[in-house]
Amino acid sequence: MGHFSSKNSFITDDFLLQSEFSKILYHDYAKDLPIIDYHNHLPPHQIRSNQQFETISEVWLAGDHYKWRAMRTLGISEKFITGNGSDREKFEKWASTVPYTVRNPLYHWTHLELLRYFGIEESLSEKSASPIYEACNYQLSQEEFRTQGLLKKMKVEVVCTTDDPIDSLENHRKMSESKAELLMFPAFRPDKAYAVENPQNYLDYLGKLENVTGLSINSYEDLKSALQNRIEFFHQNGCRLADHGLEQLYFFEKEAFNLEKLFQQLRSKNELTVHEIQYFKFKTLEFLCKEYHKKGWVQQFHLGALRNTNSRQLSTLGPDTGYDSIGDFEQAKALAGFLNSLDKTNQLSKTILYNLNPRDNEVFATMTGNFNDGSVKGKMQFGSGWWYLDQLDGMEKQLNALSNMSLLSCFIGMLTDSRSFLSFPRHEYFRRILCNLIGNDVEKGLLPADEKWLGKIVADICYFNAKNYFDFSADNFQV
Repeated sequence: MGHFSSKNSFITDDFLLQSEFSKILYHDYAKDLPIIDYHNHLPPHQIRSNQQFETISEVWLAGDHYKWRAMRTLGISEKFITGNGSDREKFEKWASTVPYTVRNPLYHWTHLELLRYFGIEESLSEKSASPIYEACNYQLSQEEFRTQGLLKKMKVEVVCTTDDPIDSLENHRKMSESKAELLMFPAFRPDKAYAVENPQNYLDYLGKLENVTGLSINSYEDLKSALQNRIEFFHQNGCRLADHGLEQLYFFEKEAFNLEKLFQQLRSKNELTVHEIQYFKFKTLEFLCKEYHKKGWVQQFHLGALRNTNSRQLSTLGPDTGYDSIGDFEQAKALAGFLNSLDKTNQLSKTILYNLNPRDNEVFATMTGNFNDGSVKGKMQFGSGWWYLDQLDGMEKQLNALSNMSLLSCFIGMLTDSRSFLSFPRHEYFRRILCNLIGNDVEKGLLPADEKWLGKIVADICYFNAKNYFDFSADNFQV
């Protein structure tokens, strides 16, 4: 048995590229393209203020539940994960974890990120932790390692944050007024507007919605008016897409309940039944999607996550701390019904469907074809592998399902879906995987060795399809 090498020699120029044609596609057609990151969870104020981070732990470990789950699996105390351990201690604990993440995507991502941002070739381990910590912190103290500099380093052209309807969008407005080279747009995420499982929490949210709109919300029609108000506000502040995180979409063919009565039950703090909750979500989402269509927005649906499964840790640490998993929800029938309810009146916007359970890849890939109508290239998109599927195997499965059931050539490509400013090498990871798949097909004789045509397909998927699909322009911000 050899010793664990201090050099991560596996991250070569041809990392993941297994054929000569794959190497040509990546290096000549994909590598240097800009990035349009149309869905992430980066904090807008950190981008607009061009924040500087004091430590690598602050920018790399805080908020990253991928890393947290790995550390917990190794038996590391929560003190060094989300607790009161020092930044150095947390980094050292993460460094000691990394060698044990082999075959987990964290192993690839960690070393790609250290290399691309900081030029560090050494493998991260307990032994190398201290010098790497110091080297990263020194670079982070430099002007070009502020948030906008980190994005520029990865050639990021556009970032779209994820924003609640009650958000002020002040940072997006100020970013636009600064005439910064980087474009930052909001994305409308109204999940709390139909999160009626807990009436008291819902009423608290309605109070916040009343405050930002200046409208009283005493009826379901009032709720719709308030949401219309915020959609218009978001539109004036650059927004051109919406996003939704749901276990599944719901559909009711006939009127099942009186929406006003359901709303008044909530106002009286009375809990709704499961079917009443589903109907409220369906009708509210249907209304929202028709409003998006009026504005020409793109709508995104992230489906299939089973969230907050650990009640003990939820009560201690709160949501989004690493206790969510892939769910096994039924998707096809209600998804088809929901999309059809919009399409039958020609009010279905450009739509991106993201699937979290790989068993449903072909379901989602075929579903998009049901609602393409020739009006827009790639109107319906089977979105990239996300969350637990944004790794080598997950991306390949998504790309293969998309290729088999639809047109890979119309795909709008990768996004980070991340809270970290150091996550953008995931675009490189995706581009390498894409080029390897196509290049290997050429080597096997499954595709012609037409470099220029296949190079164009690759470039379109990595950048140009997204550029043409979305309405991203500095002119979106209205004076």
